[in-house]
Amino acid sequence: MNLFLTDDKPLLLLAPMAGVTDLAFRRLCRSFGADGGVTEMVSAKALCFQDKKSHELCPIADEERPCGLQLFGHEPETLAAAVGHVARHRPDWIDLNMGCPVHKVVSSGDGSALMRSPALIREIVSAVSAATPLPVTVKLRAGIGGVVNAVECAVAAEEGGADAIVVHGRTREQMYAPSADWEIIRRVREAVSVPVIANGDIDSPEAALRAIEQTGAAGVMVGRAAMGNPFLFAAIRAALDGRDLPPPPSVAERLRVARLHIRDLVALKGERRGMLQARSHMGWYLKGMRGAASLRERSCHLTTLEGLEALLEEALLVSGEG
Repeated sequence: MNLFLTDDKPLLLLAPMAGVTDLAFRRLCRSFGADGGVTEMVSAKALCFQDKKSHELCPIADEERPCGLQLFGHEPETLAAAVGHVARHRPDWIDLNMGCPVHKVVSSGDGSALMRSPALIREIVSAVSAATPLPVTVKLRAGIGGVVNAVECAVAAEEGGADAIVVHGRTREQMYAPSADWEIIRRVREAVSVPVIANGDIDSPEAALRAIEQTGAAGVMVGRAAMGNPFLFAAIRAALDGRDLPPPPSVAERLRVARLHIRDLVALKGERRGMLQARSHMGWYLKGMRGAASLRERSCHLTTLEGLEALLEEALLVSGEG
């Protein structure tokens, strides 16, 4: 049975984002209605060299399942070997990153650079599929280098044995602007028989519904719009289920969830590392609040949970809800 085929409702997934979708954030988004998520991307080569930091990205908690583990690289044999190194983390599927647009990744031949060679995509997916009984998925962009070839790459991935394909409707050069092109996602969906997930500009319940309608995708994947806004999953889930949307969260609720999120982050990574990462998350949680500019500047200097509590208290007072 294909994990990505559902008869009753479209899938709602959290996209993998480096430095963002760690266990704490994935678990939080799952609690708000995401059907699952994917880890931050992990270097297949680093895993094969037993790199400690790479292995630290891999743990998956039972309460966040189903969850995929995303690998990146460009050597079929290395990616296949990496699957064995992550088996102890019991991922529910293996996701192959073929869409990352960041220069450092692309210049090494990884991420969206793979879209220059559909034949290599086919070879990689085939090698990984042969190395694991788990479902294997591929995350693509619309194209690279002025060539919009997501359809050709998706077909190659399916021929290699991919069980589902995620398409971000922008080329590598477009990064995250202008608006995503959902038409290319529709064309991919029509060209392959495996489920296709729509990604790019899924930033509201209305956008999720439009994406499903326009592309015929089996589901949607939410990325940057979820940063500081895990509540978005509850709203999208309600829309996909045909229910009334929940009310937007109050400032007090946003700050309550921020506290829970960052405390979980610290519990997992320790106060020093956790608070360094909390700086970005707090900036996203505070966005749009009264006095946000000053509060966000202060959040850039957080080092302790005590400092976090002081910031949250001030944010609540400034909002008028305290």
